[in-house]
Amino acid sequence: MPALAVGKSRLFAPSNRAAAWPEVVGWSLLGLLGTTAMVLTAGQLTGGTVRWWLDAHLGVSGSDAELILYGGMIALTVAWLGLGRWARGGVLTPRLLWIVGALWAVPLFLAAPVFSRDVYSYLAQGTILHLGHNPYTEPPVILGQLGQAHVLGAVDTFWQHTTAPYGPLFLEIVSGIVGVAGSHVVLGAQLIKLLGLVGLILMAVCVPRLARALGHDPVRATWLALLNPLVLFALVVPGHNDLLMVGLMVAGVTLAVERRPLLGIGVCALAATIKLPAVLPAAFIAVAWARSEPAVADRIRRLAWGAVVTLAVVGVVTLIAGVGVDWVTSTLFSAPAKVKLAITPSTGLACTIKTLTASCSKPEIAGLQSVFRGLFGALTILLVLELLRRSRSNNVARYAGLALIALAFGGPTAWPWYLVWGLALLAATPTARTVIWSVVVIIVGAFLVKPSGQLAVPRQEAPWVMLVYLVAAIAAWYTLRSGRRGPASGATVPEQSDAGASQRPAPPAESVLAK
Repeated sequence: MPALAVGKSRLFAPSNRAAAWPEVVGWSLLGLLGTTAMVLTAGQLTGGTVRWWLDAHLGVSGSDAELILYGGMIALTVAWLGLGRWARGGVLTPRLLWIVGALWAVPLFLAAPVFSRDVYSYLAQGTILHLGHNPYTEPPVILGQLGQAHVLGAVDTFWQHTTAPYGPLFLEIVSGIVGVAGSHVVLGAQLIKLLGLVGLILMAVCVPRLARALGHDPVRATWLALLNPLVLFALVVPGHNDLLMVGLMVAGVTLAVERRPLLGIGVCALAATIKLPAVLPAAFIAVAWARSEPAVADRIRRLAWGAVVTLAVVGVVTLIAGVGVDWVTSTLFSAPAKVKLAITPSTGLACTIKTLTASCSKPEIAGLQSVFRGLFGALTILLVLELLRRSRSNNVARYAGLALIALAFGGPTAWPWYLVWGLALLAATPTARTVIWSVVVIIVGAFLVKPSGQLAVPRQEAPWVMLVYLVAAIAAWYTLRSGRRGPASGATVPEQSDAGASQRPAPPAESVLAK
């Protein structure tokens, strides 16, 4: 099958609809084969004390099962890349990609949660809330005293003494799931995984709408955001709540771009009660909406309305959850910081210095890590503020996406799936350069976490990771400089690579967020 081709002005080779169909069917079936291999082996690799309801009992060793799993992952990744050759307007449609996405994703929603056991932590925290306790002040270990030892046993021991770092809406939903599932851990975890289906559907509906509203190709945006391996492996399979957050967040930005900014801010605020990073796009929408007014007083009024809507949504959800303001605590930031990953810039840089000078143990890197964490945190804040300063109605999705990428890298822990926060928005504003960078990041990120949930790159390899980051930063810098020599940075007309959509001009700035 033809490989992914990269040309000067367009990412994919020219094609026609008749030639596309046989390949599209072939790539779709290859992806389904990969999905099937993952589903059949995930039950044997889930780890912990829980036996998943869907376990094929292949009768192979753990290493062989893992090999089959990776074979399925590679097959699905190749299928995604092959399908991307035809992912442009005039050849495929978003609706057809929805069908392929469902074909690949739905079985993975039913598969055992590999690559992470966080879904059991969600269940434990929801159980605490369901029993009338506060998961923001009482960690899962209390379940042993509440007669819920079977739930506690499913939680990774690393997280049994950590209070909830998630929003009250999410834990309230999980509390309701606990009421339905009762003492059945697997049923509860399965229902939590299916919550992500809501987020995936929201992405399927809103990403092409957002791309179309901004004058970009909705087909390519759908392929890049919905079917990519990072979403399927790191969010769908393990059941991470980031998928629900991202779906709501993209819906909010879409509503804002479609001239309903206050509603968009409200939906993003609702997403923030799933997981806090979603509040960032709400700020970008508010700033872009305010900037569309020439008078300073009107700008202030719009910013005030944005703040009122955000606080109202968060306040109502908090009131319904009955947890008070306890959820807005340092745990939201300290819990992720407990994980020391080589791919987190602050940890990786600290570990690199210690590796080059002596060794790389946890106590030795703690001090340096704190310093670098503060440094990268400050740089992230400055970058986000600069993006906010530049935010306008015609670039709100792109700049909010870049800010979320910066937050993922500059935060205390940079798990690969955190990148989906920003990639989902950047996918709706695709240029040739954006697509190439996104594809590289997606493929690398999709294979960085082992089925056990451990990062595939040990801390001892941090110097190599930092070298890769340095090379990537230099390449990005030169890419940015070469881009500035092209059309004016304020232009909103998409590149030629957006076939189909690129034939029509982007909507003028005043038509977006104008009301």
